Amino acid sequence: MSQLSTEKNRTEAFKFNFKVNVQSYTLIIALILIAVLFSIFTGGEFLSSRNLSNLFTQMSVISVLAIGMTLVIVTGHIDLSVGSLTGLTGGIAAILHVWFGMDTLFVVIIAIVVGAILGLWQGWWVAYRAVPAFIVTLGGMLIFRGILIGLSNGQTIAPLQPSFRSIANVYIPYSIGYILAIVSIALLFISTWKRRQKRTNMGLSNPSPIINYTKISAYAFSILIITYMLNRYYGLPLPMLIVIILGCLFVFISIKTSFGRFVYAIGGNAEAAALSGINIKRNTLSVFVIMGALSGIAGVLLTSRLNAATVSAGDMYELDAIAACVIGGTSLMGGKGNIVGAIIGALIMASIDNGMSMMNIQTFWQYIVKGLILILAVWIDLSSKKTNGIT
Repeated sequence: MSQLSTEKNRTEAFKFNFKVNVQSYTLIIALILIAVLFSIFTGGEFLSSRNLSNLFTQMSVISVLAIGMTLVIVTGHIDLSVGSLTGLTGGIAAILHVWFGMDTLFVVIIAIVVGAILGLWQGWWVAYRAVPAFIVTLGGMLIFRGILIGLSNGQTIAPLQPSFRSIANVYIPYSIGYILAIVSIALLFISTWKRRQKRTNMGLSNPSPIINYTKISAYAFSILIITYMLNRYYGLPLPMLIVIILGCLFVFISIKTSFGRFVYAIGGNAEAAALSGINIKRNTLSVFVIMGALSGIAGVLLTSRLNAATVSAGDMYELDAIAACVIGGTSLMGGKGNIVGAIIGALIMASIDNGMSMMNIQTFWQYIVKGLILILAVWIDLSSKKTNGIT
């Protein structure tokens, strides 16, 4: 009986680990399939060094927004204003830079601060006046777009000075790119080794070292290949580096800090979080401030990449950011989200846009495909909850 019980436990553990692994690698498998398909349909041009560089630059704005949107959705809220706020902060930066001749550094700081202040304003309504985030941010979407049109008088503001354009159009030298890749790989192996040591010291079981280090080796190989491909063009795009830095920062915040744990606790069960002594209002406010500041960064990146600020800048970006989060595994019910997954989701969305554009597919098909992907991602999320017995 004990042997049968042991075998049963092993079988159940295998099924659970297999399910977790499938869920973990679905995004990567989907990304690989998208890359292979578009590479076939474009005669290999999709995976060319030039197009990969453009793709990573293109995804940077949505990635920055998706990082903040993950935190917002995890708390059980939504932000429909990020596209308009991105356009507004980018427009303010361009106005100060072009019309008033302000230095690039001050302009960037002002754009981020303005975004944070407007995020604070929205967060105050949501956290302290209990107005649903959907309504507050829907109103913010209209207000911010109206302010942008009013400030710019409906004009396109251009051109920008080289110092501003370089933010989204400069490349990290080859040598530094390889150094960053090697450091990243070393950190992956060190963190894996430390995690295994910690689990051993705590008396917990570890996965097979072959599985662990094979997986890390695959990540390392991917990092080196991407670095090599980008260096064949001009090097690592600065916007991509900004996304990596922000991603690492907010992964650390979400996993290693009390604020990150509070955010997930609030989204998981707000009543239990309140009874545990978590200040729900203050943490909700902080999440919207962070979202506003990241919208400011996205606005600067977008304006720099386009070398202009327009009244339509950032239009519909909120939907791309939400779709990236949902595709990356963030639950619209709150309490569950993955920043790395959201960034991969942004890459998937950008890859679909980029690949379909290279195939000269009409724009309306791009909207249709992205809409269907969003619906499918939400359906998968809801289906997984029902499978796990969550209603």
